Amino acid sequence: MESFTSFFEAQSSSRGGWTYESLKNFRQISPAVQSHLKKVYLTLCCALAASAVGAYLHILWNIGGLLTSLSCFGSMIWLLASPPHEVNKRVGLLMAASLFEGASLGPLIEVAIDFDPSILITAFVGTAVAFGCFSAAAVVARRREYLYLGGLLSSGLSILIWLQFASMLFGGVTTLFKFELYFGLLVFLGYMVFDTQQIIERAHLGDLDYVKHALTLFVDFVAVFVRILVIMLKNSSARSEKERKKKRY
Repeated sequence: MESFTSFFEAQSSSRGGWTYESLKNFRQISPAVQSHLKKVYLTLCCALAASAVGAYLHILWNIGGLLTSLSCFGSMIWLLASPPHEVNKRVGLLMAASLFEGASLGPLIEVAIDFDPSILITAFVGTAVAFGCFSAAAVVARRREYLYLGGLLSSGLSILIWLQFASMLFGGVTTLFKFELYFGLLVFLGYMVFDTQQIIERAHLGDLDYVKHALTLFVDFVAVFVRILVIMLKNSSARSEKERKKKRY
């Protein structure tokens, strides 16, 4: 949160002072783009709700696994391959992909619930707050201001993929895993800003495919949520281990 505060302070000094009035200033965003963004975020909320249903179904019937992961991936590919005018079909595919993604995350969510249910709530709220703040920063910023992040984030994503590959080769070294976890969190927080501003820019150019744009933000949200949840689980587990050791001595 401190980094986010310093980020806004830096933005304030460079723009001659950031105020609440600047937050309400959407002169650079046309009414059509504003309407598009409302559709995107409404669709995103529905996708997150479908994902929650998927996680709940896993807890009830233990359906999450490789099959649901493949079904999620297949639904996304089908959605992206479908023509934009088939809106109802594409929305249905997005909801299906979200539900399968929730089921695939079910085992991790189940671990969090068994360990401490408050961790799950805190991780979700933390992700939602981060998503809201970084999206707001992208919306308020000047057009194209954060589009330069694309190359940097692509490089970061490539590094992340190689780190995961190295982790598999070397048996998941603890230090490497921690770095990968935190580095991945930073990368996908950056993608929240980049993707939001890219969606705005594309909408200005006439690309009003709100289903595809909602899918993009859904992927970002889930990526950040998973990493925050794993970090919180590891930290809570480490604290519990320390408390047990203290009790022994």
